[in-house]
Amino acid sequence: MDIISKEKRSWNMSRIKSKNTKPEILVRSLLHRAGYRFRLHVKDLPGTPDIVLPRHELAIFVHGCFWHRHSNCKFAYQPKSRTDFWAAKFRNNVERHRKVVMQLQELGWKVILVWECETSDSNKILTRIADALSSRTG
Repeated sequence: MDIISKEKRSWNMSRIKSKNTKPEILVRSLLHRAGYRFRLHVKDLPGTPDIVLPRHELAIFVHGCFWHRHSNCKFAYQPKSRTDFWAAKFRNNVERHRKVVMQLQELGWKVILVWECETSDSNKILTRIADALSSRTG
């Protein structure tokens, strides 16, 4: 059972952003400092990637561990109330992202997924991006 009112829960949930989140801004800052130029939230591409490097055909998604179910992550906990609702919600999020990645790859794009919990390691993120840019197949 939820310990706060339905109205308060609704208000809390409405404050959760899907664009320009702190992890996303951090990744953008890293890319900018490394000299990469990019576009944000490109609606012309499947899934509206958070960050797009058009010249390199690279799409970057910065996912929250909770919402997108990062495996074995402490932030991807299971809510204790409305478990059926949350299970379906999470399952749909994961499946939707899987389809989006396939669509982007079919269009010839490389895709990188950066998890919220990974944003504390700047070097790891930049290395993954550099590796993706240097590989021909993605």
